[in-house]
Amino acid sequence: MTASAEMIITNGRVLSMNPDQPEAEAIAIAGGRILAVGNASEIEAYRTSATHMIDAGGTTVTPGMNESHIHLFGGSSELDQLSLFNVKGYDAMKASILAYAASKPAEPLLLANGCDYTILADNRGVDRHVLDSILADRPLAVMSPDHHTIWANTIALTKAGILEGRTLPPGNEIVMGEDGLATGELREHYAFDDVIALGANGGRDLLGLSTGDEPDPAPSAADRAYDRALMKRGLQHLAAHGITSFQNMDGNRYQLELLSEIQAEGGLICRGRVPFHYTGGDIVTQMDKAAQMQADFNGEWLNSGTVKMFMDGVLDSHTAVMYDDYADRPGWKGEPRFDQVTFDRVCMEADKRRLQIAVHAIGDGAVANVIDGYAAAEASNGQRDSRHRIEHIEVVRADDLTRMAKMKIVASMQPTVPPGQVGLPLEPTLSRIGRENWARSYAWRAIRDAGIDLIFSTDWPVSPVSPMLSIHSAMTRKPWTDDQPDNRQTLMEALDAYTVRGAYAEFAESWKGQLKPGFVADLVVWDHDLQAIEPDEMVNVAPRYTICGGRLTYGREPKMQVETELGQEA
Repeated sequence: MTASAEMIITNGRVLSMNPDQPEAEAIAIAGGRILAVGNASEIEAYRTSATHMIDAGGTTVTPGMNESHIHLFGGSSELDQLSLFNVKGYDAMKASILAYAASKPAEPLLLANGCDYTILADNRGVDRHVLDSILADRPLAVMSPDHHTIWANTIALTKAGILEGRTLPPGNEIVMGEDGLATGELREHYAFDDVIALGANGGRDLLGLSTGDEPDPAPSAADRAYDRALMKRGLQHLAAHGITSFQNMDGNRYQLELLSEIQAEGGLICRGRVPFHYTGGDIVTQMDKAAQMQADFNGEWLNSGTVKMFMDGVLDSHTAVMYDDYADRPGWKGEPRFDQVTFDRVCMEADKRRLQIAVHAIGDGAVANVIDGYAAAEASNGQRDSRHRIEHIEVVRADDLTRMAKMKIVASMQPTVPPGQVGLPLEPTLSRIGRENWARSYAWRAIRDAGIDLIFSTDWPVSPVSPMLSIHSAMTRKPWTDDQPDNRQTLMEALDAYTVRGAYAEFAESWKGQLKPGFVADLVVWDHDLQAIEPDEMVNVAPRYTICGGRLTYGREPKMQVETELGQEA
């Protein structure tokens, strides 16, 4: 007897990502799983009078998008903050900030994001004096697009207790002026955490990114409700962009608890993986905490099992670690967050507990350091299917690509971040890298050719979370000069990086990432036929419906097709 479908998607151009059945017309769903994939007449056999029918109208249906590098809590907070993306010049910056300040009269910290390093048309760098001239009597901070630099006004620096500077861990800097006071430029999290803590939720949204510690003091019931509401809005934002799974790249137990509470309420509409973020402390104790998080959260909807670390910062603030000197700053390579001996020990202890490791490494020096750490773990614990990851890999040496392929290290990259993409300026990044290194920067094609598993994401809120904006960037990126490699991706390569490889990166390839019988019913009905449009048009594509676990998480509820006794639709 044929099983009954709770939902059927029909009349679609199904790109299943299943090599055994790459294309189809229709999908039957029941119990949160895929019953069958095939042509419309085959799937019709699963239909009953209670089946919800979705007519895709000839548009593309794909597996749900797996956003494999994201910061959910912080991104959720930023949905209500001022964006200075594409704002240029002092006058425009001032007008935007003052309008935002007027709309938020009770906000304890006015925080704007997306402030480009070259926002001022007169090439003057942002500092506290610039911000004081815009708004001097309320704490104000603006954050760079990469989220690694914040500029704060004087009152914010004073309230945070850092106007006169402070000793910080390696790789972090409060830039000091000739007057002995902070200029307002704060590089990396330990420099600006106390400014962020002035905000409405006390910086809890970024705690998993900065220190990985738990909130102290423990949040009140009202605080938890506030934070859950933020996260729920973020989850809705993901679903509206076709995302059915996210892999957080910051984390602590508090975030897992919030998401677990949301799940208990029936509001977890995306599957989530949240890591333990290690920044320091006793290595054995901390890795035991990570292992306990994995043991306590190990379901299909919410799980842990990854240790996240930072090896370096970013290129634009000279905090990324380069193998050779910066092209525009001779004598400076950047300063790693961890010395190699300590980093190796962390990798060995994490790997010994069979935890996955994911490390932020942007410069080619940092990438080499991370591979060294993974090699130390392998030498200590033996080879295994670890699927350790390197996040970003903006510059990489050819020898390290060979090492990554041999060790089966996953390359986690963001198509929206290369200079020139998504409205980002070419400078100062290109000058930091140096022309002699351009060919091995953001080297998606070389990474694929090396046989390395490549996954794509947006690093939201660093970039807009839209997978289609990211796929558009991956498909249309042009070389900076004619003699540079062509890193453009095909549609199927980009989809693979967002589905099949994304599932592989979290050890879930046996039950999600493809549309095939028995896999979870996580899928997107898009509003275009993706194979029939030009790459430039991909930026205009959006979901009509997002379905996760067989449940509609975005889009108008499909009308139930009720059959009459004669078998005709009512």
